[in-house]
Amino acid sequence: MTTVTSLFHPVENDLHLLIDNLTKLVGAQHPILGAAAEHLFSAGGKRIRPAIVLLVSRATMNGEDLTSRHRRLAEITEMIHTASLVHDDVVDDAELRRQVPTVNSLFGNRIAVLAGDFLFAQSSWYLANLDNLQVVKLLSEVIRDFAEGEIQQGLSCFDTDVTLEKYLQKSYFKTASLMANSAKAAAILSDSSQETAEKIFRYGKNLGLAFQIVDDIIDFTSSTEVLGKPAGSDLASGNLTAPVMFAMEEKPNLKLLIEREFSEEGDLEQALKLVYQSEGIERSRALASHHSKLALQELDCLTSSPSTQALIDLTDYLLSRIK
Repeated sequence: MTTVTSLFHPVENDLHLLIDNLTKLVGAQHPILGAAAEHLFSAGGKRIRPAIVLLVSRATMNGEDLTSRHRRLAEITEMIHTASLVHDDVVDDAELRRQVPTVNSLFGNRIAVLAGDFLFAQSSWYLANLDNLQVVKLLSEVIRDFAEGEIQQGLSCFDTDVTLEKYLQKSYFKTASLMANSAKAAAILSDSSQETAEKIFRYGKNLGLAFQIVDDIIDFTSSTEVLGKPAGSDLASGNLTAPVMFAMEEKPNLKLLIEREFSEEGDLEQALKLVYQSEGIERSRALASHHSKLALQELDCLTSSPSTQALIDLTDYLLSRIK
């Protein structure tokens, strides 16, 4: 089975350099912020987002070496992603991420919020220094989208009238926007044509949507040990994802349990049982597969190379996580 490590082989050295540079870039003058940042970047993770930026960069440079601006864009992308995770963990009151203590559990919510703000500010500073207005606009949009996605999720808790369209829009804001806009930015820094840049944007958008749907399926299908949190945590907190939305169409009782916010004993267990008994997970798999195929179709603008092949393989890898 393909692993992320083997998938990212064309940019393996680039990713090692990225982590070294990030730790230096975020070495804040204040020791606690510096310690929080260092903890974040040493906590592992697949580095999928900066890897996509680096792969697109190499695929669109057609054999020429990456520029310092490509590398800095990948670093900015990981900074923005990490900042969003720090704020997510505060909102969710999470104690673990990737099986290691979160910044808020180590340093408290106040420092965690400041650490997230600091990373957003740092990323904005380095972004401005790329001296490319189009790229600045793309990545600034991502930061706005993150906030919009969090607000939408907060306002739609336990809302059984939420539509699939709204779910996909929120998934775009929270996950796909960063993949789409940073990938497009990489193509722009390679002086790719506008048509290629737009196709790369659509690749990132659909890959990001598939990625989020797969994550939402895994929330129901993986063990607590793998997830680092109880299965069905999103449902328990009122965050209604694709498997639940499809299940509600088949199981009217599920809607009633959600609307009373699992207030009676056994409600949550019954709700999870109804999701598993429905076609919700299977239909969500089909939806993820649909967006993965849409992503794949957009890569015909790239010449054949190890980096292009890795971008192609990534669409299959995402789906393999739920087979």
